[in-house]
Amino acid sequence: MFTITMKKIATFLVFVIFFFSCTNNDKAPNVSNINITVKLQRFDKDFFAIDSNNVLPGLNAVNEKYPEFTNLFLQNILGLDSSSTLAGIKHFLHQNESIKNEADNTFKSTDWLEKDFIKTFRYAKYYFPNYKLPDKIITVVGPIDALAQSSNGYTPDFLGPNFLGISLQFYLGKNFSVYQDPFFIEKVAPEYRSRRFSKEYIVADAMQLIVDDIFPDRSGNLPLIEQMIEKGKQWWLLDKFLPESPDSIKTGYTQQQLTWCKENEGLIWSYIVKNEDLNSISPPVIQTYIGEGPFTQGFSQELSPGNLGQWIGWQIVKKFADKNSKLNPEEIMGTDAKKILEEAKYKPK
Repeated sequence: MFTITMKKIATFLVFVIFFFSCTNNDKAPNVSNINITVKLQRFDKDFFAIDSNNVLPGLNAVNEKYPEFTNLFLQNILGLDSSSTLAGIKHFLHQNESIKNEADNTFKSTDWLEKDFIKTFRYAKYYFPNYKLPDKIITVVGPIDALAQSSNGYTPDFLGPNFLGISLQFYLGKNFSVYQDPFFIEKVAPEYRSRRFSKEYIVADAMQLIVDDIFPDRSGNLPLIEQMIEKGKQWWLLDKFLPESPDSIKTGYTQQQLTWCKENEGLIWSYIVKNEDLNSISPPVIQTYIGEGPFTQGFSQELSPGNLGQWIGWQIVKKFADKNSKLNPEEIMGTDAKKILEEAKYKPK
């Protein structure tokens, strides 16, 4: 009896240790007392409720409900001018009905999304109390070829005055038929990108815009290693805002790619150091390591991710942050990349 009891206790202890290792993030601050007010609004539902045979009354109702957003949607997203508005809306409603139906089915409820944004906004407010976070999350269904452009490339989301826009047509699940269409793959998003067009990526994609708004990426003319570190800073800060999210969501890598990176970190760094000039400003060299792709040239096509340089930069920033624990995120983000490289003494095995 005694032996059986001890085994039960040992099993219970293992379970407790495993449970807490999976659910507790020691680095995450307690933000439960931070008050966040944000409202998610379904512009997509209201806009598609317009009667395509009698557009004007419905458009007026939408404009009354979204006075600051409607014109932006019509002009900047649909590309309509005043002379083509009514006809353009009618055409858009007919052309995109099937995508709207898919969005309705995928996003029957968005309560979970509003709660997720409140959670991550609390972390952002904790670290940057003076930053003005959006007070509205506005979901839209826009043209299927209309990815927004940011300093970090193309994104499904867009940041405006007091609102964060989420384009639901780019979060319908990686197997959505339109994403498999050859035209879409060639002109809008290749498969290595569209596999991330699922709703679990919404908050991380959107928070990347917040990161870039707080600390705009100005690494464009810097040498390779400095660009890697500056890009790595952005993932480091995104990790602060999303401490409970898996790295695969924050980086866009598959879990297999992440495992490969972690198991081969030393070899990756050694290869880059031996084969590249870390101070190169050559666009082809920089594009090889910083920029999306199905893999990184010089590494396994089956296992390596694209944009491998940003992941290495993230590891360097983490080393620097660990050695300078008294620095707050604003100070770390403001530290020169060369200083970070020098003090991190990055030598992965």
